[in-house]
Amino acid sequence: MPSLPALSTDQMREVDRLMIEEYHIELLQMMENAGRNLALLAKRMLDGDVADRPVVVLAGRGNNGGGGLVAARHLLNWGAWVQLLLTHRPEEYSGVPAHQLSILQAMDAPLAWAEEGWELPPADLIIDAVIGYGLQGDPTGAAANLIALANSSVAPILSLDAPSGLDTATGQLYSPHIVAAATMTLALPKAGLLTTAVRSAVGQLYLADISVPPALYERIGLDVPPIFAADTILAVEVVDGVARLLEK
Repeated sequence: MPSLPALSTDQMREVDRLMIEEYHIELLQMMENAGRNLALLAKRMLDGDVADRPVVVLAGRGNNGGGGLVAARHLLNWGAWVQLLLTHRPEEYSGVPAHQLSILQAMDAPLAWAEEGWELPPADLIIDAVIGYGLQGDPTGAAANLIALANSSVAPILSLDAPSGLDTATGQLYSPHIVAAATMTLALPKAGLLTTAVRSAVGQLYLADISVPPALYERIGLDVPPIFAADTILAVEVVDGVARLLEK
């Protein structure tokens, strides 16, 4: 199986920019694709049936958190018992993540926000959508509290794009950082996910389609075949810093 190109953080920002400005694929669409695939992978990790299964979704107020909120909506629609834990009060969310949160509020989804003395409710799976690829430095405040709480749970953790607390550019693990059972990254692997040092934090790596046109990759100098022809979520193996799709 041919190796997959790895994106730098700057390249991922350029992919996001081109998607919106050149291809008119808006953030709302990308977030929906990411969140639905995240919910599908969560369903896979729960043996294909989420009905009445307790799932905790940890969501920051950035775009990564917005993807987690989309996943929460789908899981609720599929019958899971979802508890949302936010890093901030709902009125402090803005933009597209606030839009996603407003949908969940209209659905009367159970939600709370991180405060001192908090404990996680029992769960069969925890979804980590606290911090995305823009991290620089140690997580602080509510984000740090949620990361520590997640790691204290016996439930497996599924991270969106990268485990919160991992620098996707350098592979540096900040303190605290999520130790995930699985990580679903978007579009292409991020360079910081492929180092040997982060393997235990990333867990099993998956790649998910957010509808990036092949011609966009050509714009940034990458030759990427239609890798999602068979499925929108693909398992990835990493050997010596090189990512390859796992054969089914």
